[in-house]
Amino acid sequence: MTERDPDNPLQQAERDFVALGIAVAAVILLLGTGGSVLPQTLDALLGHGGRPDVVLANALTLNIALIIFGWRRYRELTREIEERRRAEARAHILASTDPLTHCLNRRAMFEATEEIRSRAAIRGEAVAYCMIDLDNFKQINDMHGHVVGDAVLVMLCERIRALLPREARLARLGGDEFAFVLPFPAGHPERVDDLAIRLFETFGQPLQMPEVTIDITLSIGIAADHEPDGTIGLVVDPASLMHRADMALYQAKKQGRNRYFWFEPSMETELRFRHQLETGIRRGLSRGEFIPFYEQQIDVETGALVGFEMLARWRSPQFGLISPDIFVPVAEEIGLISELSEKLMEKAFADAREWDDSLTLSINISPVQLRDPWFAQRLLKMLVAANFPPRRLEIEITESCLHENIGLVRSMITSLRNQGVQIALDDFGTGYSSLEQLRNLPFDRIKIDRSFVAELREPSTRTRLVDAIVTLGRGLDLPLTAEGVEDEDILEALKRMGRLKAQGYLYGQPEDAEAVRARLKVAGRLAGVRAAPETPGLAAVNDQTLRQRGAHP
Repeated sequence: MTERDPDNPLQQAERDFVALGIAVAAVILLLGTGGSVLPQTLDALLGHGGRPDVVLANALTLNIALIIFGWRRYRELTREIEERRRAEARAHILASTDPLTHCLNRRAMFEATEEIRSRAAIRGEAVAYCMIDLDNFKQINDMHGHVVGDAVLVMLCERIRALLPREARLARLGGDEFAFVLPFPAGHPERVDDLAIRLFETFGQPLQMPEVTIDITLSIGIAADHEPDGTIGLVVDPASLMHRADMALYQAKKQGRNRYFWFEPSMETELRFRHQLETGIRRGLSRGEFIPFYEQQIDVETGALVGFEMLARWRSPQFGLISPDIFVPVAEEIGLISELSEKLMEKAFADAREWDDSLTLSINISPVQLRDPWFAQRLLKMLVAANFPPRRLEIEITESCLHENIGLVRSMITSLRNQGVQIALDDFGTGYSSLEQLRNLPFDRIKIDRSFVAELREPSTRTRLVDAIVTLGRGLDLPLTAEGVEDEDILEALKRMGRLKAQGYLYGQPEDAEAVRARLKVAGRLAGVRAAPETPGLAAVNDQTLRQRGAHP
C-alpha cells in the first residue's frame, strides 16, 4: 500500500476531486429528497400531519452535512491557493533580488537585459550595459567592519537609483560590483556619458553615517549593442554585453580608477594577452623561468664597483625575455608576487655568495610583500639558509609603501636593520615621503629617481631638485644612489655633487648570473680569487663594454 504524502500535489488533487464529487452528489440528493421530506417535516412541526419518513429525513440531514463539508473544503482550497500564490511571489523575489540592497541579482539581470533589448529594438533604440566597481572597498571593510561596508553598499544603490531613468534596471552582481542597463537613442552615446558624469559627481560627496564619514570612488565600464554612429553592432546577447562592459571596467581600473571607459575592440586583445601572461606566469614559476639579472652599482668618485642591484627577468619560451614592468603588476594582482620574489631572492643569494665579500646586493621589495607581517622573518630565514651575510644585503622600499601601513613598515625595517640588513628608500621624489618620515624611519640610503637624474644633461630648474635631494641626504647623514646614469654628462654632473653611488647603462646593461661571474672573474672580484697583474681593471672592462654596447633594450 502506497503511503500518502500530504505535500504531494497529485494526491492532494485526488482528494480535492473526491470532496468535490461528494459535494455535487449531496446537492443532487438534496434536490431529490428535499421536495418530499421538507413539506412532511413542516407539516409535522405545525401539527397538520404525521411523522416524516425517517429514512428520507436522515438522508436530508446527511445531504446538508455533506454540503457544509464541501463548502468548508472550498473555502480551505481558496485560502490554500492564495497562500501558495503569495509564497511563489516571495520565492520569485528572493530568487531574483539581492537581499541586502534589493537590487536584481546576476541571474535576473540577464533576463532584464534581454527584456529591455527587446523593447528597445522595437523602438529603434540602443542599449547600454554599465558595470560599476567600488575602488578599494576591501579597505572600508577592513577599517570599519562589515556592518559599515553593508551600509555603504545600500547607500550606493540608493544614490544610483536616484539618477537612473525609470526604464533602467539596477543589479548587484556580487560583492562590491554592480551593473545597470538602460535604453538610449541610437547614435547618441553622450546620453550615457552624461549619466556616468553625474554618477561621479554624486559620489564626489562623502557618505555620511552616524559614526563615520566614508569617501568612495567608482570605476565604470560601458558597452553598447550599437556602434557610436547608431549602426547595430555584433553584440546581440546579454552575456556578450556584460563581458564587454567587464573588459571596459578592467581598463578603467588599470588606468588609475575613479573613471569610466567605453568598450573598444582593442581591449579584448589586451585582455587575451593578459590571460596568456597569467597562465605563463603560473607555468613559469614551476619551471624556473624567472631569473635574476644584475645591474652594476659604481662609486662615482673612484669608479670602483661596489655592488649590484637585482632585477627580475622572465625568460619565457612564448614571449622571449620580458622586463618586470610587464609581468610584476600581473603577478601582484593574481597573488603570486611573494612566491616569485622569494624564488628570485634565493637564486640571487646563491649567486652573490660567489662574489667578493665587499660587493653588496640590492633587492626591490613589492608593496604587496610589505603587507605581510611575516615577511621580515621569512627573509631572515632565507639569508640563514643561503648562508648569506645580512650586512651585504640592501632592501629597497618605494615611497608608496610608506602610506599603506606605516606602523607595520617601521616594525619590519627595525627588525631587518637589527640583523644587519641595510634599508634604502627607492625612487625618492616621485612619491609622498615627508621629512618627518625620513627623520623617524631608520633608512640607511636614499635613491634618487632616474627621472630627476636624466635632467642633469642640461642645467635647468629641475637640476636644482637633485641638488636639494643631495643636500637633504647629507643633512640627514644618509648616503645616496643615483639611478639612470646613461651618459658622461650626467656622470660629470654627479661628480660635482660629492660622493655618491650610481647605476645605469653607462656602466653596462643588466646581465645574468653567468655574465656577472665572468666579469668578476676577469676583475679578480670573485670570492677567493685575485686578479693577475696584467689583467685590466674593472674600469677598463666597463669602458670596453660601453664602446661595444649598442642601443638600450
